[in-house]
Amino acid sequence: MSQGQPRRPQESTQGGNQQDPIKYGDVFNVSGELADKPIAPQDAAMMQTAETQVLGQTQKGGTAAVMQAAATRNEQVGVVGHNDITDIAGEQGVSVAETDVAGRRIITESVAGQVVGQYVQAVPVLTTQVDAVQQSAITIGEALEATAKTAGDKPVDQSDAAAIQAAEVRATGSNIIIPGGLASTAQSAAAHNATLDRDEDKIKLNQVLTGAAARLPADKAVTRQDAEGVVSAELRNNPNVATHPGGVAASVAAAARLNENVNI
Repeated sequence: MSQGQPRRPQESTQGGNQQDPIKYGDVFNVSGELADKPIAPQDAAMMQTAETQVLGQTQKGGTAAVMQAAATRNEQVGVVGHNDITDIAGEQGVSVAETDVAGRRIITESVAGQVVGQYVQAVPVLTTQVDAVQQSAITIGEALEATAKTAGDKPVDQSDAAAIQAAEVRATGSNIIIPGGLASTAQSAAAHNATLDRDEDKIKLNQVLTGAAARLPADKAVTRQDAEGVVSAELRNNPNVATHPGGVAASVAAAARLNENVNI
């Protein structure tokens, strides 16, 4: 059973101008400045990363999914850009927290300090102690693992390989490409995929990035500077000069924004 279930984005367009943005207040029970803000693509990316970090995956029909649907629609009608982030969400961040209470797990999701979703799951009773799980800083390896879940079915191309290499360099502090490491594997996958026509035959991101954190010889919490380097690498190697939604650069950038709200 869930509490604070977000409403479907389509509701906000009934009887209204199809060019009007879907705002936070249209789909979530929020107030003040946040309620009047259009849901932006990078807001959704931040929530996807937070859900993956805390819950292991994004939740079907959950807050991140609703935000992504709203942000996609807002981008399609031209009220937000692909790389836009709502100022208040960027400044105050998003969070996903778990609280275990004797057989129940309460999951609370917030944007800019306001609760946008709260769900209750049944869990095995191990203790009667209330244990609040605090969100810790996300590492580069964890951000790459999140990509395996948010864009895992995407065939690896040169922009992905370049972004993964930039991430590995940032994590290890070395410009030397590790034989058999993430960057090396991604480069080989991109080269292999370039010779194939059918996407179903190509190597996917989840095949390269699953278990990424354990495969890095060193790791570190993602910073804004790390994200800028990874985003730049992906942009430079994409013919459309764009990052892929939920891809390597987007996941690392979302992790960096989340980390700005954590003492690292």
